[in-house]
Amino acid sequence: MVDMKTLDIEAVQAFVFATDLRSFTRAAEALGTTQSAVSLKIKRLEVGLGRRLLERTPRQVQPSNEGTSFLAPARALIAAHQAALDSFTLKQRRLVIGVSHHVVGADLPRLLKHLSGSASGQLIEMRVAMSRNVLDALDRGDLDAAIVLRHDNRLRDGELICEESFHWMASSDFDQRPGEPLRLATQAEPCSVRSMALAALDEAGIPWTEVFVGGGIVTIGAAVSAGLAVASMGRRVAPKESIDIGPRLGLPPLPSRDVMLYSNLKDRETLSTLRILAAAIRSTGP
Repeated sequence: MVDMKTLDIEAVQAFVFATDLRSFTRAAEALGTTQSAVSLKIKRLEVGLGRRLLERTPRQVQPSNEGTSFLAPARALIAAHQAALDSFTLKQRRLVIGVSHHVVGADLPRLLKHLSGSASGQLIEMRVAMSRNVLDALDRGDLDAAIVLRHDNRLRDGELICEESFHWMASSDFDQRPGEPLRLATQAEPCSVRSMALAALDEAGIPWTEVFVGGGIVTIGAAVSAGLAVASMGRRVAPKESIDIGPRLGLPPLPSRDVMLYSNLKDRETLSTLRILAAAIRSTGP
C-alpha cells in the first residue's frame, strides 16, 4: 500500500506529458516551465509512489512497466481535475487554428491526443491548408492562430517551432527509367514547396514532368506509396514506408524551412493550448 495521502496534480501532468512527448524538454515546453522543474516533479512523484515510472535514455524517455500501469489512471485524474475546473466555465470558447499541409500528416491523431484534457473550456477547430492560404485567413481574422512554413518576407511576430527538412520521397520500388524526365507528384500552384522543388531541379539541369497533382499532402503521399512519382516532402508527413530516393537518383538537396506559430490571441488559455501543440509538433519530428 502506498503511504501517500495526495498526488501532486502538476507532477502527474508532468509525467503524462513526458511519457506522451518522450522527452523532459518537450514536456517542459508544453507546461511552460523548465526541464529541471519537470524532472524534479517526476522524481518526487516516483519517490512518493515508491515506484520508478520512467526509464531515461540519452535519446528519449519511455514509461517503465509500472509507469505504463499508472498512465491510464493518471490521465483519468487529470481529466477529472480539468472537468472540475471547467465546471465554472459558463460558455465554451472556440479556438480556430490553421495548420499547413506540410506540418501535419499521419501523426495528427497523436498531436490532438496531447490536447485532450488540456484545453480548458475550449472547442478546438483545426483547418489544414497551404501555408499561404492559412496566413491569408489569419490576416482576414478568420483564424486565431496559424502554424505554417515561413515562405515570404512579411513581417510578423511569431514563434519558431522547429526547422523542417525536405527530401525527395518515393516508394522503395520506384522505377526511374534512364533518359526519362523525373516523374513528380506535387500540390497545385501556388504551393511554395512545389516551387522550391522545381527550382532545385531546374538549377541542377534535371528534366522533370508532373504526373500527379494532389489536393493535399495525403493525396501526394498516396501517389508516392503507389510508386507513381517522387515528391518533395518532409519526413514528418511522408508515408512511413517511403524512402529518400534523392541520393540514389543524384537529385539536388532541398533547403529546410522554418515552421512558425503565429497567433492573434494572447490570453493564458490560448497560449497554453498553443504551447502544448507546438511541443507536440516538435516531438513528432524525425
